[in-house]
Amino acid sequence: MKKQCPVFLSCAASAVLLSGCASSASLPDEPYEAGDYNLYPAPEGAYVGDTMPFVTEDSELELYYLYDTDHNGQGYHPIYKYSTPNLFEYEDRGMVLNYGLMSDPDPAIGTGSVLQDHDGMYHLFYTGHNDAGNGGRGKECVMHAVSSDRENWTKIPEDTFFSPDNYSKDDFRDPEVFWSEEDQCWWMLIAARENTQGGVVAKYTSKDLKEWVFEGPIFAPHEQYMLECPDLFRMGDRYYLTYSWDCVTYYAVSDSPNGPFHMPEDNVFDGNGFIFYAAKTAEMDGNQYLCGWLGRSGLTGDSAYYQWAGNVLNHQLVRKEDGTLGVREPETFSQYFTVEKKMQAVKKEGKVKVKGNSITLSAKEGSYALADMGTRPQTMILECDVKLDEGGKAGFAFGGSADDPAYTVLCLNDAENKIHYEGTEIQDLEKYDPEAYTKYDFSLNDTHHVKLVCENEIVVLYIDDAKALSSRIRHSIDGAHIGVFAYGCSASFDNVTMKLPH
Repeated sequence: MKKQCPVFLSCAASAVLLSGCASSASLPDEPYEAGDYNLYPAPEGAYVGDTMPFVTEDSELELYYLYDTDHNGQGYHPIYKYSTPNLFEYEDRGMVLNYGLMSDPDPAIGTGSVLQDHDGMYHLFYTGHNDAGNGGRGKECVMHAVSSDRENWTKIPEDTFFSPDNYSKDDFRDPEVFWSEEDQCWWMLIAARENTQGGVVAKYTSKDLKEWVFEGPIFAPHEQYMLECPDLFRMGDRYYLTYSWDCVTYYAVSDSPNGPFHMPEDNVFDGNGFIFYAAKTAEMDGNQYLCGWLGRSGLTGDSAYYQWAGNVLNHQLVRKEDGTLGVREPETFSQYFTVEKKMQAVKKEGKVKVKGNSITLSAKEGSYALADMGTRPQTMILECDVKLDEGGKAGFAFGGSADDPAYTVLCLNDAENKIHYEGTEIQDLEKYDPEAYTKYDFSLNDTHHVKLVCENEIVVLYIDDAKALSSRIRHSIDGAHIGVFAYGCSASFDNVTMKLPH
């Protein structure tokens, strides 16, 4: 618990708070206490790996996921499950499918998918992985389990199958199964590696969910070693294929489910480096969600490096007029953030003006302006409209408490068309190149609508319902303040609002 400082302000500080006078001031530290992860859950003492979303008839999202720990043994990644009606209230349903013996094809389990057939039975197709190679058949295979209640699952070993000829025996995983109305059969998409084409999305079809016919690849970009966790869905008149590699989730688009698929110039939803990975989609209450995970922190403090598996991270998909995709926060969050917190701000550095719910800042080249808005709440959503000079850098700053006066910055970088956070202190912003980033073309709009969703150290920035940058900002918690800054430019933050959970 952070020690509470006196709640009064000096006359000079009050003048700055109300009118934006030139002298600097400080807002008092407020109590801070970490809370539960309601928006971005993770199991106690463990991590969420690849998710397998399934929406029930009651419009509840079930997130099956690979359960990961820091002490995996010879067997690892059993499948666990969360359920949620609204993406902010999660029930931990525990383990639903365990890994097998070392003599089985699945002493380690990989990603798959859950579906319901026309007779009401539930099916879980998943990856079996055995480093011993399954007697020469290959390390990886597709496996099948069934259930009548989605809680108790029975494996069907005889339905197991391995890669076809001319495909890698060791890279054959992540089955995604769904019904095709057009073909009147079941489709299965698999992340595979063809001997000459490299990473592909392979297609299988079936009439009975037992016998599968190999139909060849539907997507072969000849670029990446694998295209993990493929998923295919339709929005409007287009078909979208999501897949993951290089620690990033990508997408491609086509007029037909069979392709050809092409990759938009910017086909990334969130950041690099296991910031948002292995995402698959779920349609719930008319909205399409992209369900993945934010990797756990690296071995140092705030940095550009994340490790495999962490917390649940869901974005809502937005289809833009040109047919490309964007992301925003789940609209259900509006039911969660209902308590308005009064916005206040004071100048900390440079030219700053505060008027109502607007903050304007101006800084010469090589210098910065900074306004402090007080202790960052444990959970909140901040919303504002941002303008910044062409080639400028502006954004959000974290720090400034009595215990830790330094500020680190989450940067909207118009100079490099990137949004990034690496734990860089504000005065060192130009010393280092962006490492944990997502690309964003700031020339698309003069004013950018920005939302910042914070829960404990997780901070997710959304801009223009087009892009996200998710981060773990440990420098933003334990009583740290939140502020806005401009570096070497002028910037304005208008219509600033903060809301807390009900």
